Amino acid sequence: MSVLDNFEQWKSFLGERLQHAEQEGMGQNTISDLAYQIGGYLAEHVDPKNSQERLLQQMWKMGSEEERHTIANLMIKLVEQEQKEQQNLQ
Repeated sequence: MSVLDNFEQWKSFLGERLQHAEQEGMGQNTISDLAYQIGGYLAEHVDPKNSQERLLQQMWKMGSEEERHTIANLMIKLVEQEQKEQQNLQ
């Protein structure tokens, strides 16, 4: 099963990569740029596996460059928030 088959797995995967990038000392701008590049790659080269990915792909393709950066940053925030919530449960 691919990490892209399930949106929750995708967010978990992204969260792990985000945490690793932060541990490696990458700044927020670098992380944001990477998320933007990943979003562009996914939108152009990966078929959506579920309705959430399909929606993100459609928004990405319809959005301006600035809006695409916003989508990438919102995905980062979503993952960061979920990581905080998981830590609070432990």
